[in-house]
Amino acid sequence: MNNTSETEGTVESEFPTEGRLLGLDYGTKRVGIAISTAEQNISSPLDNYTRQSVEQDQKHLQKIITEYQCKGLVVGLPVHMSGDEGQKAKEARRFGDWISQFAGIPVRYWDERYSSATAEEFLMNMNISRNKRKAYLDKLAAQIILQSFLDSPNRDQKPESF
Repeated sequence: MNNTSETEGTVESEFPTEGRLLGLDYGTKRVGIAISTAEQNISSPLDNYTRQSVEQDQKHLQKIITEYQCKGLVVGLPVHMSGDEGQKAKEARRFGDWISQFAGIPVRYWDERYSSATAEEFLMNMNISRNKRKAYLDKLAAQIILQSFLDSPNRDQKPESF
């Protein structure tokens, strides 16, 4: 299993090396959203989206993809410490494949181990209250996932076990 999409129905093209990328921290209730610069060197947190329905989710995500002219999608892949994929990883892959298909952009999956914990620690160190941390956590996790992808010399690497 690797970080590239191999699922039928997704956009199978070369992953862009320039142009904005959309980064997602997948959740069944909320999705953290981040965006990269067109040069693909810096990611910024953008939005915490509370999922509503398939139609509303697609409308919201398509609006962002169109508005920011996103050329690719990076979805955090929640793998186990061993590197194995469980049910949440399968759900994240289905979600990413779905977006790739309706938006017509390629998708890559990226190891998201520690992204939420790193975001939580960062917000705690900023002395942000628990309620306010919740408002930032998912989009900050999405930023961390996307930045990790942007910083990697090998964007096709697979998650490794520890």
